[in-house]
Amino acid sequence: MKPIASLTTGSVYRTLFTFTLPILAGNILQSINGSINSVWIGKFLGAAALTGANNANIVMFLLLGSVFGITLASTITILIAQAYGAGKLDEAKRVTGTSASFFFVLSILVSIGGFFASPHILIWMGTPGDALAQGITYLKVMFLAIPSSYAFFFVNGALRGAGDSQTPFKFLLLSVVLDIALNPLFIFGWGPVPEMGIAGSGLATLVSQTVAFGALMLHVYRTRNPLAIHRGEGELLRVDWSVVRTIVFKGIPMGLQMVVLALSMVLFLRVVNRFGSDTAAAFAADMQLWNYVQMPALALGAAVSSMAAQNIGAGLWDRVRSTARAGIAFNFLMTGIPVVLIYLTERQSVGVFLPSGSASVDIAVQINHIVLWSFPLFGITMVLSGVVRAAGAVMAPLIMLVVALLLVRAPLAEYSIGHWGAQGVWWSFTISAMVAALLSIAYYSVGTWRSARMRVEATAA
Repeated sequence: MKPIASLTTGSVYRTLFTFTLPILAGNILQSINGSINSVWIGKFLGAAALTGANNANIVMFLLLGSVFGITLASTITILIAQAYGAGKLDEAKRVTGTSASFFFVLSILVSIGGFFASPHILIWMGTPGDALAQGITYLKVMFLAIPSSYAFFFVNGALRGAGDSQTPFKFLLLSVVLDIALNPLFIFGWGPVPEMGIAGSGLATLVSQTVAFGALMLHVYRTRNPLAIHRGEGELLRVDWSVVRTIVFKGIPMGLQMVVLALSMVLFLRVVNRFGSDTAAAFAADMQLWNYVQMPALALGAAVSSMAAQNIGAGLWDRVRSTARAGIAFNFLMTGIPVVLIYLTERQSVGVFLPSGSASVDIAVQINHIVLWSFPLFGITMVLSGVVRAAGAVMAPLIMLVVALLLVRAPLAEYSIGHWGAQGVWWSFTISAMVAALLSIAYYSVGTWRSARMRVEATAA
């Protein structure tokens, strides 16, 4: 039995590049989608609405990380990839069925709890008063979208684990096109559709991802995808607790990495919010640009993880090491291009998301001068962490992120307020990226991660 698209044969550089491109294109599509939504909100609903939506989006990243970091972003994809690399289709389907049932129920619980907790979350974050009401409205709608978002991205992650990155891209494209089309319709209203303001932006996300998920599932069954669970295999949807234990014990540290990333941004945003709406809006605009800059690193991290996991399952360790080298090389090339482009068009770039003549434009440019060049370092961390996680070494990457983001960035940002002002706050962001990269290189070089295992065979019925 071979994977849907084998990552264990052929040129490592060519295979990684072709596997990464659809993931990167999908990430870019999502960033474009988010940027267009931010333009509608920032340009037409105001800076306060943009700040509120940005605060809400940080919260969603935190909660999506805690739920989906355990599943899609890490463990499920790796388990399926290792099973495919080892030639165990039954094991891949068992992991798929159990994780779909168990974590979909969990996502519903998170959705309900988050809906009612939205005001308390944004107040705790220190969201500026003029942005609070709109942020709460937006966050509530986004919580309602969590189950459909989970289902959509879960199937995408499972397909990537099996070596298919093209199908997820096609249906992500459908989701993004729908979201872009529905945003102005729901925000401003037209004909029988009422004007919903910032809530309409969240509703557009809910509708577009629900429709795309339905279309994706129809495609999976029409094409008889090997991962599809059919009528006679309904027992695979029952929760197999041996599979859940494997997912949880290996997945919690991976999910916590996403939580640490999001929590560090929440803590950082609390510091930024103290400088007022102009600085908060400047930071929100820069974050839209940074989404594009970090997309290659995130795509490479995901691609390297899937490719390394298949090769680990097949016992091809030389290809695993070559995958790491190729990932770092592509990182500097693919991350360096957007960094240079933004430096060359800095005022025009941030001006896309901010009103002309706004004081936030100058602040956003100053932030980029200090922070932007650190993203290639961030890419090194993503690539090497992806490789070691694919082997089952999940604690070390978590510890490194905790040190860099919670023990370096957060305290340094807080300390900077009273000593170096905003400049020191921005430098804390860059210094933490340097620390994370150095720690990642050191751990990968030591090599103890090679003895770790996901132990897929332990989940067999």
